Amino acid sequence: MRLLLVEDNVPLADELTAALQRQGYAVDWLADGRDAVYQGQSEPYDLIVLDLGLPGLPGLDVLTQWRGAGLGTPVLILTARGSWAERIEGLKAGADDYLTKPFHPEELQLRLQALLRRAKGLANQPTLEAAGLRLDESRQCVSRDGAEVQLTAAEFRLLRYFMLHPGQVLSKSHLAEHLYDGETERDSNVLEVHVNHLRRKLGRSVIETRRGQGYVYAGSIA
Repeated sequence: MRLLLVEDNVPLADELTAALQRQGYAVDWLADGRDAVYQGQSEPYDLIVLDLGLPGLPGLDVLTQWRGAGLGTPVLILTARGSWAERIEGLKAGADDYLTKPFHPEELQLRLQALLRRAKGLANQPTLEAAGLRLDESRQCVSRDGAEVQLTAAEFRLLRYFMLHPGQVLSKSHLAEHLYDGETERDSNVLEVHVNHLRRKLGRSVIETRRGQGYVYAGSIA
């Protein structure tokens, strides 16, 4: 999952970036509202965490411009402003969730997971389940018929994306755009290696290859 973090407090941004990366997110960080307007509309983010008190352009104006341009990416507002009026203002502008500083890191993690499931039509699932697999996002492992399978960090990121998009044809370029941040070199051969690792651990039929198109997370496991 690729995430845009817009936060001008550098120590907090560093802390959040490290925590989000440990949770399997590819994080791009910006500190200026004007940069965020362009970046949010030009890159394929799965989630956005947006501070309100930004230099250049306030976060609320950034959000208003995004929504006015038709950007539907889930946005969680993260701010020190805790009044009810400001929360309502942010939600009216198109925010999907709101978290007031200070906050517990686990709460942010769970809210982001819920936003992802809601955006993919899986809001009624307390955990991510698809094709007979149950993904433990906090421990970054997967279980099948009660048996736990350990995953590397890269395998976890890839499998989570597949499980959020069951039955969809996902090209290598699409996967690379959503699994790597803007600074990481994207290598489709590396993705192919991770797909093969998942097949060895979970069964070959769990991820189907569509020649010339990409991959499909299938509905059965061999």
